[in-house]
Amino acid sequence: MNNKTQKLELTWIGKDNQPKLEPRILIEDPEKSYGNKNNENMLIFGDNLLALKALEQDFAGEIKCACIDPPYNTGNAFEHYDDGLEHSIWLSLMKPRIEIIHKLLRDDGTLWITIDDTEAHYLKILCDEVFGRGNFVANIVWQSKDTPGNNAIAIAQTHNHILVFKKGALFRPNLLARNEKQLANYVNPDNDPRGPWLAAPLTRVEHRDRDYYAIRNPVGREVFPPKGSSWRRPPEKMKWLEDDGRIWWGKKGDAEFPMEKKFLSEAKEGVVNQTWWAYDFGGSTRNASAEMKGLFEGRKSFDTPKPEKLIQRIFEIATNPSDWVLDSFLGSGTTAAVAHKMWRRWIGIELGEHCHTHCLPRLKKVVDGTDQGGISKAVNWQGGGGFKYYYLAPSLLKKDKHGNWIIDERYNADMLAAAMAKHEGFRHCPDEHIYWKQGRSTEKDYIFITTQFVTVQSLDKIHEEMKPDESLLICCKSFQEACMPAGR
Repeated sequence: MNNKTQKLELTWIGKDNQPKLEPRILIEDPEKSYGNKNNENMLIFGDNLLALKALEQDFAGEIKCACIDPPYNTGNAFEHYDDGLEHSIWLSLMKPRIEIIHKLLRDDGTLWITIDDTEAHYLKILCDEVFGRGNFVANIVWQSKDTPGNNAIAIAQTHNHILVFKKGALFRPNLLARNEKQLANYVNPDNDPRGPWLAAPLTRVEHRDRDYYAIRNPVGREVFPPKGSSWRRPPEKMKWLEDDGRIWWGKKGDAEFPMEKKFLSEAKEGVVNQTWWAYDFGGSTRNASAEMKGLFEGRKSFDTPKPEKLIQRIFEIATNPSDWVLDSFLGSGTTAAVAHKMWRRWIGIELGEHCHTHCLPRLKKVVDGTDQGGISKAVNWQGGGGFKYYYLAPSLLKKDKHGNWIIDERYNADMLAAAMAKHEGFRHCPDEHIYWKQGRSTEKDYIFITTQFVTVQSLDKIHEEMKPDESLLICCKSFQEACMPAGR
């Protein structure tokens, strides 16, 4: 056995049998697009794997945050998920989607996945393979239920996981703003001109000879650290703190042990994020259900919706206004709704019919400003913006009744040009003035797609218009034999 070929990995039936994906084009339906026509937000109806592939050419390296809530593989998402083979199907469904999302992320981008215990640990290992173990950021435990769950047979499951992965070393999470409770810890009982401060212990529960020494309090008594402990600061640093008025011995100067004054004015502008998100911080599924009922006239929509507050927390940490965010399992549209209210640009993909029964009406309410639930009041959302609605084009090729591959008759000239450009690795962006510049791969490399018969005369005319450093790929149904150089 060749040990060099072995590695530690998660494997399953069909892992390497990944589908070969045709890069489809996206077609806008203006009747379903809504609001400001110049807005870039995208609601896409169609299979999310094909839609992700369709986005790859234009959005590779553009997405700041992907936030997905995939099926949890609990028996509800797909039929007959009961044994190892079918769990393998779930992993095979997730792997190519995560791989494309990885390509779409910016170098400082992140992926956030909400998942329960059923597949969380397998999914973590899968993401380790795609992103690299060194790019695992955190497993956030979100207290998704705000009730005790006393009807559980064994142990009540009151949490979900949020797996966080970064694209690379450039990721810098935003700090969270301090809340009123945290700010209340900063006081100023001695009227220090530097403002309110937080009292921090000056002792550590560890003995270090260098940091075990006596200091004198304001009333003249020598004070040592408690037995088995030591000061957190060496003597020279402790003296500096004392000289600068940063040691607090209580109002009378006779406290048993001193505290260090940490000034709010010198602290970071926010607090570092933690991996425990209680329901009062990130909302609960009960909150989310109430939001759904408010939006859809009391109808129960989803068994495990996500509250807007949860997505808000993620975007506060991982994004800034105008950043691109992506959700390829859009569900009821929560991610897109929150992104819109927080002035992020968004792409949402949904295959199910609730793209039309839930996402579309919900997002229209967001644009109109009539959705005042969720985070609307917290961010003072009054409406605005818009989005474009897209659907996936059919496959470019199909078999005719004789079994021959032909171009699908639903493709008109514009669709054909866009599809061929995408297949050949060009961006479809027709020039307003030069008809043969229908797409480009670089500043100087172009593509021209035509259903017309190409003649020598038409080819020569194009060649005369081209600049010396330009190249052109021509895709046509047929051409005059003389168009080919001699000897070819």
